[in-house]
Amino acid sequence: MDIYSRKSRWKWYLAIAGIIIVLISVFYTNYLTGKLANEERKKVQHWLMALESVSRPVSDDCLDCGDFTLQTEILKANTTIPVILVSETGTIVDAFNFGPNRDTNTVFLNQEIERLKTAGIEPVEGFAQKVYFKQSSLLTMLQYFPLIQLILISAFILSGYLAFSTARRSEQNQVWVGMAKETAHQLGTPISAIIGWIEHLKSIRAEDEEIQEIVSELSNDVLRLDLIADRFSKIGSTPELKRIDVYEELEKCRAYMEIRAPRKVNFHFPEVGIHAPLYIEINPPLFDWVVENLLRNALDAMEGSGDIIAEVSEENNQVIIDITDTGKGIPSGRFKTVFRPGFTTKKRGWGLGLSLAKRIIESYHTGKIFVKRSEPNVATTFSIELKKV
Repeated sequence: MDIYSRKSRWKWYLAIAGIIIVLISVFYTNYLTGKLANEERKKVQHWLMALESVSRPVSDDCLDCGDFTLQTEILKANTTIPVILVSETGTIVDAFNFGPNRDTNTVFLNQEIERLKTAGIEPVEGFAQKVYFKQSSLLTMLQYFPLIQLILISAFILSGYLAFSTARRSEQNQVWVGMAKETAHQLGTPISAIIGWIEHLKSIRAEDEEIQEIVSELSNDVLRLDLIADRFSKIGSTPELKRIDVYEELEKCRAYMEIRAPRKVNFHFPEVGIHAPLYIEINPPLFDWVVENLLRNALDAMEGSGDIIAEVSEENNQVIIDITDTGKGIPSGRFKTVFRPGFTTKKRGWGLGLSLAKRIIESYHTGKIFVKRSEPNVATTFSIELKKV
């Protein structure tokens, strides 16, 4: 549980760090755009001064006054800032840098002037005329730079997160599969040896009824161990699915768990024979493992007393199995976390039971398993959905 709490905190830390980076980027970009906007206004002022200088009549007494090289260069230099030259009467005199067709489109230019006035952009005043101007495309792109930067950073982080998550999940799956198969392999040898010793003990003390009763119970437990080893061996392999009546399979799980549960725990399962058979395709050992895991967790949550209720229903060609216990409950924020490997609320436990249950139901039976509802200290319901056959 602590692992996932720390993981959740790190996500918040990274999110806050990302927000800080974006805010700094936005602040600095706004600072730069403000500076550039002032520079563009100065350029427009110089452009208007150059235009008025060229338009002013030349005196016959000043022959050198006819050299307009500097002014011409200033006028030619403006290729990025869209400008509209307006007379003192409000008539549009000329326009530049809006586009070949728009520089002469009076309707468009008047609309642009209205937009600039609405935006609160003051024109540059000159002698008997003024210039309305828009910011250059370069300045506009710079203003959108933080947004583009945010999108690129987010895309990079998302793709990296998905790649690492996929790789980590694949690695985890390989670890669980390897561990399960190795466990099955390690259990196989001592189980075979125990079966041999049981048969030997049964043959040498055939007349002793007490010994035979003990041997019978030992045989049952060894068969259970053999079933557990078989379940582990199926992890990572494609299991064989069989058409099974869900009511009969649930009854098997109830019968096994009820005799091992405290006396104050009451099991309420659908009775076999009362309901019409309802068939699903499952691998019985693996399916039983899932149900028994849910029942075992329910027993732990109830701490010796309470009710365990199993209900079966049909919806949209799906068989829905709800298992409810009157235990401690699960906080709503942990409905998904309980299925993660390593998550456990127990002092002793690996936190693998529900993770393997999810893998068995979703990967091997193409179904769903989830916490349907839970109320602390009242009841918790786990739901399994499988296709009806």
